[in-house]
Amino acid sequence: MSATVQITFDAEDPRKLSAFWADVLGYVHPPPPGVTLEPGEDGRVAWDVFLEGAGVPVEQRNSASALVDPEQRGPRIFFQRVPEPKAAKNRVHLDVRAAEDLRDEPRMQALEEEAQRLVSLGARRVRRHEPDPPMSLGFIVMADPEGNEFCLD
Repeated sequence: MSATVQITFDAEDPRKLSAFWADVLGYVHPPPPGVTLEPGEDGRVAWDVFLEGAGVPVEQRNSASALVDPEQRGPRIFFQRVPEPKAAKNRVHLDVRAAEDLRDEPRMQALEEEAQRLVSLGARRVRRHEPDPPMSLGFIVMADPEGNEFCLD
């Protein structure tokens, strides 16, 4: 039997960070238990209604958020609020595969274009690594709005 994987981020603001990663990955916020979303309906709105109806205090409503791949191929991503700020470099990070079928200058150009899009969403560019065949095709290190490093690959 194989296991599935959920990727969990510790976060200062789970709702905001999950919205960023939804835009990056094309993932969606799943509905609350027992709720079916209409096509195009935002799961975050459904969660707001659900939590209000369940009597969850306002200050606890941003304690967690989740994302799922609408095509059900990628892992679930979970964001949980923690009290302490990020303190060091990530020991595990995501590689966002934005140009996996490209090589050389077309690859780096595609990565640059994606980096610009992600900066407009709130990411920060950290550094660019040029292609170094045969060991590296080149990539760009980025950081999400809370400083979590990830690579555009």
